[in-house]
Amino acid sequence: MEMNRQDAKNAKKREPSEEVDRLAYAVIGAAIEVHRVLGPGFLESVYHQALKLEFQMRGIPHTSKHAVAVTYKGYQVGEGELDFLVGNVLIVELKAVEKLAPIHEAQVISYLKMTNHPLALLINFNVPVLKEGIKRIILS
Repeated sequence: MEMNRQDAKNAKKREPSEEVDRLAYAVIGAAIEVHRVLGPGFLESVYHQALKLEFQMRGIPHTSKHAVAVTYKGYQVGEGELDFLVGNVLIVELKAVEKLAPIHEAQVISYLKMTNHPLALLINFNVPVLKEGIKRIILS
């Protein structure tokens, strides 16, 4: 299927900026280091604290346990909590589960919609090789 100019333009709009990609790369490097040192098998809270420390050591700007309003037709109906908001543009959601489930991805997509941020990383630390546990999710 061929892409026309408008399709290409729309597809490009959805791609995260270089800054967001740079932050994502830095986050993945920090997560790989945490996984290299700790390995799989701990609770999510342990990985959260270790990653928070690694972000601090690497000078990666972040907010931990970042609250976001959940709205319905313009009314706030609740509150969500991002594991990390990196550089005010990148959502990082952590898991320590046997296997990522569709509900985990749905949660992250909802966070992207609520915040209108372009990109999220869903990271599952309970895997032998961390690369297998990282999912990049783009708001489209």
